[in-house]
Amino acid sequence: MTGRYLGVDLGSTTAKAVVVDGAGEILSSSVVTMGAVSRAGMQRAVDQALREAGLTESDLHGTVSTGYGRRLVPGAGRTYTEITCHARGTAEMVPGVRLVIDVGGQDSKAITVGPDGLVQDFAMNDRCASGTGRFYEVLARAVDVPIEGLGELALRGSDDLEVSSMCATFAETEIVSMLAEDQDVADIASSVHRAIAARTLALVAQVGRHTPVVLTGGVARNPAAVHFLSRALDAVVTVPAHPQITGAFGAALLARDADRKRQVALDVPGADEMFPRARGHAPAGRDCAGCDGTNESGTLDLGIPARR
Repeated sequence: MTGRYLGVDLGSTTAKAVVVDGAGEILSSSVVTMGAVSRAGMQRAVDQALREAGLTESDLHGTVSTGYGRRLVPGAGRTYTEITCHARGTAEMVPGVRLVIDVGGQDSKAITVGPDGLVQDFAMNDRCASGTGRFYEVLARAVDVPIEGLGELALRGSDDLEVSSMCATFAETEIVSMLAEDQDVADIASSVHRAIAARTLALVAQVGRHTPVVLTGGVARNPAAVHFLSRALDAVVTVPAHPQITGAFGAALLARDADRKRQVALDVPGADEMFPRARGHAPAGRDCAGCDGTNESGTLDLGIPARR
């Protein structure tokens, strides 16, 4: 259980990196805010996580990347979708979860998870900023409060104002109109949070309501978002201790899982003869000088045809 594995989630506005050991325990993690998908932001997140774990990239036994910019992560042996990684990481953080709602900077996802922790179904809103972190930023700017204080403000207000627009572009205009009508700022924030929760409920309806429910992503740190979503679902909504790193954590666990499978293959009796390249021995007539035993996809070449 001495391996070290890195998971990187390069999202639209933040880069997350997690290092785990062979037992799947988190050794370090980092979250770096970016203006947009950025190699520099990704590298800062990776460097910070490695530094806190006391490691260098050469110490790693595997790396998996996910997120919008997953193909920009150098050294990643494999890439997985955000859906797979968020489900894997959340199921590990909150055993028994059946519904994961992830709200990122530019998209939101509803993922149903089976008893085995694997994805059963999902729905994704990635074409509209409605209900995403971007929408909350629009609200915070319109009512002139820091994004960190938006949740507490909303919890102090009444949610009985009518919010008709869920478009991030037009909602700001509607909020400004409410302010011009001298509506209370807390009431506006509360009402917008209620409307966002209702929109999220429509996303959940596409995969079906299941419990337990876990909310992940940066928005999970907003207490009003949790409150109104819980009320809309009529269910307890759990927030993990580290809601922003579930995708990167899942990616790191998948890197660990892949390494375990490789080790099992190498421990099969007769592996030296059956799969000579797995031990670093070249098959007859093949020059493997400088080869690390992997094929172009980054997976160990054991001579077994890939499943389609």
